[in-house]
Amino acid sequence: MEIAGASGEVPCYDRYKELKAFDETKAGVKGLVDAGIEKIPRIFVRTPDEFKEDLAFKNEDNKIDIPLIDLEKMDQRHQEIIGEVRLASETWGFFQLVNHGIPISVMNEMIQGVRRFHEQDVELKKQFYTKDLSQKVQFDSNFDLYTSRSANWRDTLRCLLLTHDPINLEELPDTCRDIFVDYWKHIMNLGYTLTELFSEALGLNKDRLKGMDFAQCLTLNGHYYPACPEPELALGTTQHSDPSFFTILLQDCFGGLQILNQSCWVSVKPIPGALIVNIGDFLQLISNDKFKSAEHRVLANRDGPRVSVACFFRGSIARSYGPIEELTDEYSSIYKDTTIKGYTEHYNGKGLSSVSALKHFKL
Repeated sequence: MEIAGASGEVPCYDRYKELKAFDETKAGVKGLVDAGIEKIPRIFVRTPDEFKEDLAFKNEDNKIDIPLIDLEKMDQRHQEIIGEVRLASETWGFFQLVNHGIPISVMNEMIQGVRRFHEQDVELKKQFYTKDLSQKVQFDSNFDLYTSRSANWRDTLRCLLLTHDPINLEELPDTCRDIFVDYWKHIMNLGYTLTELFSEALGLNKDRLKGMDFAQCLTLNGHYYPACPEPELALGTTQHSDPSFFTILLQDCFGGLQILNQSCWVSVKPIPGALIVNIGDFLQLISNDKFKSAEHRVLANRDGPRVSVACFFRGSIARSYGPIEELTDEYSSIYKDTTIKGYTEHYNGKGLSSVSALKHFKL
C-alpha cells in the first residue's frame, strides 16, 4: 500500500523506472541480497491478480509424490520401464529418475559450478550480463523482466548449445567451464536414452523422435535463487510450462519446485542422486496431446540459496514440427505445424505465465 504524502496525494509508482534501475545494476537478485535489503522491491511483489489466481488451486499436498522411475537393469525391465514412462507422461508430465548413469560426483560439481559463477565478484559476472537471448552465454535476472506482472526472485546463467554451431569453450565462464562440458556430455547421453523411451511409450519405433533432431539445440540454465526476506510475497519462478521437447532438471536439497496436478500444487521432494524429467510443450504438440506438458513453479524461500540446473532439449531451428502422422490416425490434428523459432518468439514475447503458449498454435 502506498503512503500519502503531506499533500494527501499517493506518490506515483513508476514500475518501468524501477525495472530499468534494477536491470542496469547488472547484479541481479543476489545484488539486492548482498546490499542487505529487508523488504523486497515492489517489482517482485506478486500482483493482486496473481494472488487471486492462486485461489483457483488447492493448497500444496505433501502426501502425494510424483512418479519415480528406476532405470536400473533397463535391458531386463525394458517393457516395464516403457509402461512407467507412458503413464507418467500421460498423467503427470513429470517424473523423477534414478540410476540414470550420471555420477553423483558430477551432479554435485555441477551444482557447485553454478554456485561459483553466481557467487563470484559481481564485476566479473557483469561481463556476461545481457538481455539478448540469442547470445550463446548469457547472465541475467528474468528474461521477461519487462513483460511479466511481477519479477521472479531468481538469477540465471544461460548457455545455448547448438550442434550445427558449436560453442567456443573459451566463451564459457572459467568458474564452471570444465564441469559444464562434462555434464553436457552426460546429459546428452541420457537425453538419447529418454528419447528412445518416449518414442516407444508413444507406440513408435525407438528411433522415431531421435530422427526429429530433438538434440540440435540444447539450452542449459543454471538458476540461483537467493534467500528471500519476504517469500510469501514473491515467487522464485512463475507458473509455466516449458518450450522444449523435454527438460532434465537437477536440483539441490532446498526444494521449492511444485507441479500442478489435478488443480493441486504438489511439491517435488529432493531425492539424492535423482533427476527430474518433465514433458515440454513440443512433445505435447507432436504427440497430439497424448503426453502432457505440465504447469510448474518454484516458491521463494527464506532459506537458501537454492541452485538448480535445467537442460531444455529444444529441437532443430531449421525444421517445422507438427503432430506425428501415426498419432493422428484416429483423431484429427490438434495443432498446426510450427518452427522452434516461431514458437520461442511467441513464448518469450508473452513471458512466463499460466497461459500456455500451446493455445496460440491450436487449429
